[in-house]
Amino acid sequence: MLCCLNPDCQNPLNPDGSQQCRSCNTPLIPLLRGRYRVINVLSDEGGFSRTYLAEDIDKLNEPCVVKQLAPKLQETSALKKAVELFKEEAKQLQQLGQHHQIPTLLAYFEQDKYLFLVQQYIEGQNLLKELQTQGTYSESKIRELLLDLLPVLEFIHARGVIHRDIKPQNIIRRESDHRLVLIDFGASKQLTATVHTKIGTTIGSHGYTAIEQMQDGKAYPASDLFSLGATCFHLLTGVSPSKLWMQHGYSWVNHWQRYLNQPGQNGTISRLKLPKVLDKLLKVDFQNRYQSADEVIKDVLRQSQPLSSTLLSVAASSSGQLTSLLPDGKLKKYLLLGAGIVVLGLGGWYSYFRPLFITKPFAPSQPITRTSEDSDSPNTLKGHSSDVNSVAFSGDGKLLASGSDDNTIKLWNVANQQEIRTLKGHSTWVWAVAFSPDGKTLASGSADKTIRLWNLETGEEIGTLKGHSGGVSSITFSPDGKTLASGSLDKTIKLWNLETGQEIGTFKGHSNAVASVAFSPDGATLASGSWDKTIKLWNLATAKEIRTFEGHSDMVLSVTFSPDGVTLASGSKDKTIKLWNLVTGEATYTLKQHSEKVNSVAYMSSALNDKTPNGVILVSGSNDNTIKLWDPATGLEIRTLKKDSGYIYSVATSPDQQAIASGGSADNIIKIWRMPRSF
Repeated sequence: MLCCLNPDCQNPLNPDGSQQCRSCNTPLIPLLRGRYRVINVLSDEGGFSRTYLAEDIDKLNEPCVVKQLAPKLQETSALKKAVELFKEEAKQLQQLGQHHQIPTLLAYFEQDKYLFLVQQYIEGQNLLKELQTQGTYSESKIRELLLDLLPVLEFIHARGVIHRDIKPQNIIRRESDHRLVLIDFGASKQLTATVHTKIGTTIGSHGYTAIEQMQDGKAYPASDLFSLGATCFHLLTGVSPSKLWMQHGYSWVNHWQRYLNQPGQNGTISRLKLPKVLDKLLKVDFQNRYQSADEVIKDVLRQSQPLSSTLLSVAASSSGQLTSLLPDGKLKKYLLLGAGIVVLGLGGWYSYFRPLFITKPFAPSQPITRTSEDSDSPNTLKGHSSDVNSVAFSGDGKLLASGSDDNTIKLWNVANQQEIRTLKGHSTWVWAVAFSPDGKTLASGSADKTIRLWNLETGEEIGTLKGHSGGVSSITFSPDGKTLASGSLDKTIKLWNLETGQEIGTFKGHSNAVASVAFSPDGATLASGSWDKTIKLWNLATAKEIRTFEGHSDMVLSVTFSPDGVTLASGSKDKTIKLWNLVTGEATYTLKQHSEKVNSVAYMSSALNDKTPNGVILVSGSNDNTIKLWDPATGLEIRTLKKDSGYIYSVATSPDQQAIASGGSADNIIKIWRMPRSF
């Protein structure tokens, strides 16, 4: 089906191939912005905007959500406010979409006098529909909700954002992992903004909206917490706060517990003392409410029983996480692993952990102790006679390759740290090494202007790619292993067909040497970082430049895509790392803690780290002799690995996400750092 984009159309669905809407005669748009095929209406937000389900044809018809600003307003000030809110929603999604429980912004544009934003589609059911189909929530399920959603509020509030419209319709239980996702940031505002709204234009939903927001247009973190409390009340009792507000104003919150025994409700709550938490969430005066999500989390935990079979079943039924207040008063986190519980460390209130697999479960009181593998003492590989410029892990993580100024490549057994063989053939420095995705081939780039391909089983050279007029500084395989990209001091990027060994094409546009190239995870885009201080994105299907990122004040030395393909990280001689939003082209964070140039950046999973809710870490190596670990969702430094002598020229992360390899100028050695279990 094809959907009419006239927001006033009452019957917008049309058969494929239609030129005009059968209902309103509006010309149909087959592809919005030449990319998004709109196929159905998801919701119509009361004369303000309309939301559609669409398919992204550039991503194999991947589902996405298209939101159209369609205000049915005549007054200039009201129309201006509508446009302002819509732009604000796009800005908030851009800023917050890195969190795994907030949809990602994919595009924002104007077409045919309408504003559109495109965002990630969340497969699942909102909590109002869940209430209607499954009935009211039990107390344990409310507790699950609080522990899953409060860290999201902590995340957005820490970034100066208030959602302002939390209600069951704006919370989706994601089908893939049953996590709660917070949607619809159209009403969100900066904490510093005070919005005085006219009667009839108040932002929020009656019954869920705090009094200070409803009457004065002022919103605080405590305002979102009131809305969360009203949401919990609705799910717990099945009684709509909107109806109560219409009948009683805000007085209903003073006796909300009387609605617990309504027909169909799952019984009273008292055993875990959750009423005290809801009482404080629903205080009319915001100064008497909780002031932060962290305060609520601590009270939910403090008023819960110690570990028990009931509590274990609650944790198992949600995300697998369990948090408990131990007798010593210290808050510790647990991860449910089969029949056992593992203590992961102190502090930090994030509710998400990646799945882990261990063979021996731990008792609840048995903490993980740090081992030598978790320390800052890395394993050392010796063998090169000059600086190590590049390191790379094989796809199975069993091999490590290193390229050196001694003109050789060495292959290492990661398990026993022994050298397997030395590959010789380049006539001068080896600047780059990369494994093919199938693990059968190694590519190496050199200052001798060539790329050599090696058979990993035999150690023999199987081909030489010639065409660059300057040294080859960077090489990378496409995700399907059929194409190799190379960056050179000759200011160009070349693409090579690995089946034929022939050059496919050359990208020209940089005004200085290309220091780094990287494929996006879907293989559709190539990024290049250059000594000209810029980063360029290239469309591989059209061989055209998509966009240039400008912001570094000195040479860009390394670029890498995030695992989800939404963000690009770049390291520079200007001593900073920048994280770029690939939709908007803007730098979301600039990381400044290195004191010398940043030579290499790489992403890895943070399965054992409770400091990064998105489950991703950024790793950087610098001439300041350090490797730093960063949370890309916040731009904050997590840890600096032990300072070493010599520059760090290259960092690589193992496929199992448990190790970091580094190469540099320190005694011509490679080091393998085991990821610490906690930070």
